[in-house]
Amino acid sequence: MTNVLVILGPTGVGKTELSLALAEQYTCPILSADSRQIYRDLPIGTAAPTQQEQQRIKHYFVGTHTLSQTYNAGQYERDAHHLLSSLTPSGKVLALVTGGSTLYIDALCNGLDDIPSVSEATQRYCRDTYREKGLPWLQQQVQTLDPDYWNQVDQQNPQRLMHCLEVSLTTGQPYSEFRKGKIRTDTPYRFIRIGLQREREELYDRINRRVLTMMEQGLLDEAIAAFKAMNLSPNTPLPNSLNTVGYKELWLYYTGEWTLDKAVEMIQQNSRHYAKRQLTWWRRDPSITWLNAADDMAHNKQAINSLIQ
Repeated sequence: MTNVLVILGPTGVGKTELSLALAEQYTCPILSADSRQIYRDLPIGTAAPTQQEQQRIKHYFVGTHTLSQTYNAGQYERDAHHLLSSLTPSGKVLALVTGGSTLYIDALCNGLDDIPSVSEATQRYCRDTYREKGLPWLQQQVQTLDPDYWNQVDQQNPQRLMHCLEVSLTTGQPYSEFRKGKIRTDTPYRFIRIGLQREREELYDRINRRVLTMMEQGLLDEAIAAFKAMNLSPNTPLPNSLNTVGYKELWLYYTGEWTLDKAVEMIQQNSRHYAKRQLTWWRRDPSITWLNAADDMAHNKQAINSLIQ
């Protein structure tokens, strides 16, 4: 089987440096598995690879879409497998996949779960009630009907919460019961999954400092430019491309609900919570080999090399 190396881990853990070094060692391209790095107007807030890094190693799924275009895990699964099939191996590793989007990585490695279809009546009920009662109602419904999914999902993302509620109401079963991660059996690839982790306090400190660095790099200006490009008004819900940590908090500053200090503080807090959910999701997967990102890179590279045949 052809090896595909997957470097995963929570936001801010330090995936980029190791991924670049490994891609150079194996002379292979990097596939981003980040659901927001595909948007070309969000390089700062998504910590997208820089132009220098992209010149150093060929990257895919970075800056390919506009903010108005939609993209999901199903599309990523199809596009990534099509890309992998077009690559010519130059060594032991065909490609390196790295990112923090749990759904994208699961879709690529395991395939998508068979989620039941939802009736139009249920969709209409959930949509209309959400518009009437708002996000707190949606959060309470998901927390009650599917506490397992509630502990993993971005709790501020109404689209994901809505889908969970629709499936749960339609089937009478928790949405998480259908997300067991079926294992793909028809792939010619051997996905070698490496998870990077750090001590919690160290990781949270890195996240806090990373947010401040992003602000210094111009995250606020980037966010405001995106809001204006999408012609958003205070009563307009954020599109999926911007409904993510960093931009949704700055949106509340932009619309006058929060001070800038409050928005930055909440970006840090929500980033830490997101990192915790990422780890909770991945630690259920016994196929992942975990390494300490704080260890010497040579040590981690040697450990990874020992897994590649």
